[in-house]
Amino acid sequence: MVKQTGKVQTPSKYKFIVQLGKALHQYGVPSYKSEMYLSEIAAKKGIRASFMDLPTSINYVFYEKDEQTYSHAESLRPGELNLGALSKIVEIANNLVSDKINFDEGKLAIEAIRTAPPTHSKFLELLGFIISAGAFCIILDTSWTSALAASFVGGIVYLINLWSKHSVYIRSTLEALVAFVATFITGLLSLKFDQINISMTILASIIVFIPGLSITTALEEITARNLVSGTAKLFDALISLFKQFFGVVMGLAILPLFVEINQQAVINDIPNWIDYFAIVALSLALTPAFKIRPRDLFLCVVVGFLSFYTTTLFAFTGILVSIFMGTILTVMASKLFSKLNNSPRMVYLIPGIIMLVPGSKAFIGLSSVFLHDASASGNMGEQVLYIFMGIIGGLLFSGTFMDKKLEELNG
Repeated sequence: MVKQTGKVQTPSKYKFIVQLGKALHQYGVPSYKSEMYLSEIAAKKGIRASFMDLPTSINYVFYEKDEQTYSHAESLRPGELNLGALSKIVEIANNLVSDKINFDEGKLAIEAIRTAPPTHSKFLELLGFIISAGAFCIILDTSWTSALAASFVGGIVYLINLWSKHSVYIRSTLEALVAFVATFITGLLSLKFDQINISMTILASIIVFIPGLSITTALEEITARNLVSGTAKLFDALISLFKQFFGVVMGLAILPLFVEINQQAVINDIPNWIDYFAIVALSLALTPAFKIRPRDLFLCVVVGFLSFYTTTLFAFTGILVSIFMGTILTVMASKLFSKLNNSPRMVYLIPGIIMLVPGSKAFIGLSSVFLHDASASGNMGEQVLYIFMGIIGGLLFSGTFMDKKLEELNG
């Protein structure tokens, strides 16, 4: 007999697992890891169950000894990264497994995380958008003028993002809108300052929205044979990328109606050694976006720096091998730091992978086509493919998809 949780009183131990699954989904854990995590907790507590975590729903089935079955299906919005909340969720689950807390206490702890006030103030979030835009523009080897312009536009992008939290319409058009505004403002600034690299400045100013990490996560799930979830997430990330392309194309189509835009040759006047400081600044600036806990901040910066430095060190081997080596080192460092700091490996893995920016190459290539910048778009498709291959290969050979135990997700 199948009983729906909305019609009968489900045991509290099942309710907690439902709540835990919802939290794991909400805070951005890949579907296949969320399913393994829930299965491990259920097994340790003597609960027979099966789970299916999809991008917009979770299905639970609990089996009783008397052949009675409890099932629960819940529709959810796609998860968003919140590494601070994720760390707390893992701590709660570990305490549950070690019998330090019971299900009722775990349920209250998860509810406390959900209702907790924002970790960072709006001023810090604004500062994060400004610094991340400028720092990323420096990493792209542009110019000081481009970096300053990207920082300015990044601040405006944050204001639009803040507005979206209070407007359903703005939230539904957010990706295209920020790309359009960034393109329009950058084009106007380029009239006054001829050393602005338009395509790179646009990219840097909306770097927080570029779905490079989402695409990588989707490919990770597909590689782990979680085909339904991975394919859905891949298309969702690609649609997000195309929304931003639309915003750029619309901006570039409207600008000539008012002013004449000519892409000037930009001289890179930023010393190469500045890149290493820019990487640290970018890692710090992304803290509000990922909601990283202060205790994890330093090691996240270290992983981001190691990821970037490794790809630079192995640049002579080509983009495929350098990205592969960067991914391998990022996974190794995240495993080590998770054990040292007792935090989930994903907390350190994500800031490292984001430095490989697989989505940005595709964005540069397509936007440069509309700017008629042949030098930027040459072999771009091949580079994008090699970056994805390098990341997935690194995740495979580092044993990322062999996580069969609860301890593996934690470290």
